[in-house]
Amino acid sequence: MSSSVSVAAEWDLLSDRFYRRITIYSPLPWSSPATTTASSSGGGTGGVGRLDLSNHIVAAAPFGGPIAAVRDDSKIVQLHSEPSRRRLLLFSSSGHPLASSPWTPHLPRLHSLAFSSSLNLLALLSDGSLLRFRLPDLNPMPSSSPVPLLPPASGGVADAVFWGGGVAILTEDNRVVVTTDIEVDDPHPRELADPCVGEDEQVLCMAVVEPQFVMSGSPEVLLAVGDRVVAVDEDGVQVLGETLEIGPVQKMAVSPNGKLLAAFAHDGRLLVIPTDFSRVIFEYECDSALPPDQIAWCGLDSVLLYWPEVLLMVGPNGDPVQYNYDEPIMLIPECDGVRILSNSSMEFLHRVPDSSTLIFGIGSMSPAALLYDARDHYDKQSAKAYDNYQLISSSLPEAIEACIDAAGHEFDVSRQHTLLRAATYGLAFCSRFPHGRFQEMCKTLRVLNAVRDPEIGMPLTIQQYKLLTATVLIGRLINANQHLLALRISEYLNLNPEVVIMHWACEKIAASAAIPDTVLLEGLLDKLRLCKGISYAAVAAHADNSGRRKLAAMLVDHESQFSKQIPLLLSIDEQDKALQKSIESGDTDLVYLVLFHIWQKVAVEKNAPLDFFGVINARPLARDLFMAYARHSKHEALKDFFLSTGRLQDAAFLLLKESRELEKIPVASKGSPLHGPQVRLVEQAHRLFAETKEHIFESKSAEEHAKLLRVQHQLEVSTKQAIFVGSSVSDTIKTCIAMGNERAAVKVKSEFKVPDKRWYWLKSCALATVGNWDALETFSKERKPPGGFKPFVEACIDAGKKTEALKYVPKLTDPGERSEAYARLKMDKEAAEAASQAKDGDELFGRLKLTLAQNTNTAAASIFDTLRDRLSFQGTY
Repeated sequence: MSSSVSVAAEWDLLSDRFYRRITIYSPLPWSSPATTTASSSGGGTGGVGRLDLSNHIVAAAPFGGPIAAVRDDSKIVQLHSEPSRRRLLLFSSSGHPLASSPWTPHLPRLHSLAFSSSLNLLALLSDGSLLRFRLPDLNPMPSSSPVPLLPPASGGVADAVFWGGGVAILTEDNRVVVTTDIEVDDPHPRELADPCVGEDEQVLCMAVVEPQFVMSGSPEVLLAVGDRVVAVDEDGVQVLGETLEIGPVQKMAVSPNGKLLAAFAHDGRLLVIPTDFSRVIFEYECDSALPPDQIAWCGLDSVLLYWPEVLLMVGPNGDPVQYNYDEPIMLIPECDGVRILSNSSMEFLHRVPDSSTLIFGIGSMSPAALLYDARDHYDKQSAKAYDNYQLISSSLPEAIEACIDAAGHEFDVSRQHTLLRAATYGLAFCSRFPHGRFQEMCKTLRVLNAVRDPEIGMPLTIQQYKLLTATVLIGRLINANQHLLALRISEYLNLNPEVVIMHWACEKIAASAAIPDTVLLEGLLDKLRLCKGISYAAVAAHADNSGRRKLAAMLVDHESQFSKQIPLLLSIDEQDKALQKSIESGDTDLVYLVLFHIWQKVAVEKNAPLDFFGVINARPLARDLFMAYARHSKHEALKDFFLSTGRLQDAAFLLLKESRELEKIPVASKGSPLHGPQVRLVEQAHRLFAETKEHIFESKSAEEHAKLLRVQHQLEVSTKQAIFVGSSVSDTIKTCIAMGNERAAVKVKSEFKVPDKRWYWLKSCALATVGNWDALETFSKERKPPGGFKPFVEACIDAGKKTEALKYVPKLTDPGERSEAYARLKMDKEAAEAASQAKDGDELFGRLKLTLAQNTNTAAASIFDTLRDRLSFQGTY
């Protein structure tokens, strides 16, 4: 048990719990001359011989994240001990320099540094403006100009508290401004309720309960004002703990779960109370009433207080633990402990896990301790190994689990091996224990040991690793340009390496400006082929954004998904190739995407539409889709397409279609009789039809139509009635006659060479329609009608004027016509007599009988049957 004793000797007892302080990295490289040289990733630290925490503003990211520092210009430094020009420095947690950039001298004084949850570096200036820097190169984002967070005339920053996604700022005039979207390019700060600080009062300290721990989802700011603590949010101000009499509070820190508050009172008491200030959970009287420089939670069980040279750890019971430091330190809270950064080392202080206590606790006889001791005896080939196994055989699974769990919490690799060997010894005798648990821990430790390496500098604990997740860890590694390690971890954990290779490819492109495109392409493809299904289009897009369009065009050829390939081809002006690829895909949506993109781009150019028409005309699918779309919404474009490709008849038909659509809009048909829109369209169609011999009929028809429209326009202008356009020649003539404008009707007849026979029909119908019977009779007597008097009879019958019709029925020379007219007038006997005189008597009798049957005149129908039989009988002689 000697090794167990030596392990436990490093622990400190606080109440009934053990704590241990592990030295992770020592000495830190920034104290060596090597830091004066340029680093491979960021240009070194610019000649900083030693980073002294006492004269730098420092921030450290959680989860073993990097460290940023800027010399505090309010501190006096020894001449020649620091560079004359201030620089923004970035280190890993192991002290290795990552990047360096000059600090702009004309900026307002730097108040504080912090890291966001996505590891962007935030710099809050004294005037309340914010600068954001992207890691690992420390490039400003989105621009080099600070973003103001405070309202005008606020007096600047008095205090500020950052958390992962936001910041709370106390202004010098005691206003509280909160920003919860600090990650976005344009944050939206908002002012909380007035904390009502009196003129003779001052805010002693502040703390923030993060939004995820507040029911409203908004942060709650705690301010120590005088002898009270107030909670400030958007809804108002609430005074807390008035009955607790805790006195003026000089330092506060909220626990990692947001439920407890550690408060250092003016009289030297450390109080731990719920954030609702309902009671005092415990208090401890410190030896000094001076407020500590720093206060932080170590997990959820203890609180750390730091004064120069003294670090005090206080728990709920028992004596505190004191650590002495002869150099300044910085406390970096983690979810399961606190990292302690000094000028020379990085340490981790945390509670000893229960599994480690069971194994290494002094005098422990737990099954886990006996199993660990059994493995030691087994290695020494001692029979005591089997004796220990006999003692713990019934509790072997619990002992194995404790050894595996304790190995996961160790930073020392040799101790990890020893604990895992103890677990394997127990596994040899325990078949019911899941072996996957052991394998999982081995994988986890290999990953943790790899990232803890000083060259990487991410001292994650197993609890932090589980909370962070492997995916986020890989993301942090690639953002730190540790692509090889990220790729190996991804492959080792069977994770998709696409994100790693993609990021590497983009960084490779950005860092290879001097390498020719063809050479760089081969190097990229060698790595990109390692990952099936990787998006070549995304890499090509990055190449295009980096100004390497030729490389982007070569990369996009390797993209297998048309939906990713085609948009990028369009963005790099490869329209012809994009159109060809979209046609190959068979996806009409992609074809339309390309067509619309090209059309919008070339529409503003003088000759570009003709080139566009030439491109699509050679591709039937693109041509047909364009025509289908243009027929509904782009008639002009379709007409230009037809004209440019020599399809004159299609253009002419399209013009006729447009003219018909204009007829549906009454306003469009008005206007000049010679320059109306319809006339122009039809005339254009006529000219296009005339260009080809195959469309003589269409050409003549269009010419006649244009002439008719012109005449109709003249009629509408002269009559001031919009009733002519859109009607036929016959209807135009009838309308003129009905309106009493026979002169215009005669002109139309003459213009369009209407035959006399049809003229009589049209005029008879028009006069009968308006009931002008005298004019109709006069018209019948002008001269012998060329087609007989049938038009007069039909017009009168259709108008329902029997007496007028009887004036003209006797003048019908054809007995059949006369018989049918009598039948329509329901004059049965006269109809029968006229029918008997017809040559086709049988056929005529049949038609008359059908007419009478429709009139439901059965008696007249029988008369026609008798008469037909008599005529038939007579015809046999």
